Amino acid sequence: CQWDKDSCSDAGFLKIDLLGLGMLSAVEDCVDQIAEVYGEPIDLSRIPLGDRAVYAEIQRADTVGDFQIESRAQMQSLLRTKPENLDDLTVQVALVRPGPIQGKAVHPYIDARERLRVDPGYVPPVDHELLREPLRETHGVVVFQDQVLEVAMALAGFSVGEAEGLRRAMSRKRSEAALEAYRARFVAGARERGVGAALADSIYDKLVAFSGFGFPKSHAAAFGLLAYQSAWLRHHHPAEFLCALLNAQPMGFYPPASLVRDAQRRGVEVLPPDVNRSRAEHAIESGAVRLGLADIAEVGEELAKALVAERDLNGPYADLRELVQRSGLRERALESLVSGGACECFGVSRRTLLWELGLVPRAESVPGTGGEEKQLALPLDPTVETPDLPEQTAWERMLADYRATRVSVGMHPMTLLRPHLSPRVLSSVQLAEARHGRRVTTAGMTVARQRPATANGVVFMLLEDEHGTFNLVVPPPVYERYRAVVRGEPLVLVHGRLERLGRNQNVVVERLETLGPLARRVSEQAEVGSSLPGAHSFGRR
Repeated sequence: CQWDKDSCSDAGFLKIDLLGLGMLSAVEDCVDQIAEVYGEPIDLSRIPLGDRAVYAEIQRADTVGDFQIESRAQMQSLLRTKPENLDDLTVQVALVRPGPIQGKAVHPYIDARERLRVDPGYVPPVDHELLREPLRETHGVVVFQDQVLEVAMALAGFSVGEAEGLRRAMSRKRSEAALEAYRARFVAGARERGVGAALADSIYDKLVAFSGFGFPKSHAAAFGLLAYQSAWLRHHHPAEFLCALLNAQPMGFYPPASLVRDAQRRGVEVLPPDVNRSRAEHAIESGAVRLGLADIAEVGEELAKALVAERDLNGPYADLRELVQRSGLRERALESLVSGGACECFGVSRRTLLWELGLVPRAESVPGTGGEEKQLALPLDPTVETPDLPEQTAWERMLADYRATRVSVGMHPMTLLRPHLSPRVLSSVQLAEARHGRRVTTAGMTVARQRPATANGVVFMLLEDEHGTFNLVVPPPVYERYRAVVRGEPLVLVHGRLERLGRNQNVVVERLETLGPLARRVSEQAEVGSSLPGAHSFGRR
């Protein structure tokens, strides 16, 4: 049988948690890419830890792709907490967790940060003066697991052993009875130190709420350092960082298409896949990111490496016939290469290449050999004349790119839809200039959906248009009414009220519509939504 961690602990066994992080692979790959481009590696242990330009990006929530601080909730928090150093980042990565949220620590901490920027002499309130020292670094609230021990010892007179027992009870999934068993001891100890029973109960309730999930400080410090290192790489080596993120997929809050679009907005050039220039993986080419062949549908890593190995051994593919006959790829993989634009180096349109693909002679299995022997195809050009085929429309090219690679380095769907929308439909740029409380209509492609257990049924959505991203807050009644649109439609039209708090802005949704019928009509395609990249969904349904 297999024991869980609590049973192992009860039996006295040593427990070691091994945590695999995709960002560690991405950072290592990024360092390797930098070494390849510049001829020498960088040592992340020696980068400046107080880079003002990096912290400026973090403080304005320009953190797409950064470890732990890229989510919608983290971004909205960053705009108010404005971390200035690694200590601040350590708190930041631990703050947006179920434990601090349920323990009602988030808003008091943010409020204290904002007040201290205005008045450095401001003293944040604490539930009792005995807690001032244990909670000084987090402005009077419990953010780290370690602080549970310190609160229990300072307020209730727990011994180290008793406090550790309380912490362990909090970390167990089946701990309700164990937690309540400590309550009487906690309240009694607090009363001996002059704390009222009601206040002691209230503080203990916050500690119990914190048990939902919180970080030890050492864990948060390690994550905070990795968050800074990823932000530093993103700022100073944006192309290599994007390349590494794409190679490490699936991971993080954003789909590859959104990572590419964000990098393009920051000046990174992204080149489409190319059978004569791409590697199997994504790579740097003359300062730009060249998309790899392995991520093309029906190709995959093994076939991509074989295709590149053949090219390196015998030279570039001169035309489609050479590609077909030398690579030995199956029909569907070849169609994906052509449809995804990886064969445009041959100077022929995608539609023409797809036509010619069916005419290229291929090696055939010799009957009776079980496929072990093949009759090689003669290197002859097709004898049938290719008809004059129309060029693909912008919609057709974009949808083909998404189907083949999950990424479009050219058009965004909203660029093509915008001329067909009412002028009253605001872009993300116009939303940023709209006043608080205004009724607005906007539209975009869904990037992420969140329905956290701690949000009382509220759904948070992140939408993207051709200019950037913006946040939606979907109240429970609206979600129930438009559940199918929220959960299943990639392109949506939103009606709601703009809510602004400082630099944070959300559209509180009142009504949702799908833009699917409009997209199908203007694109003249039978289906659009299934070709677009799927949104990332988090939390309960």
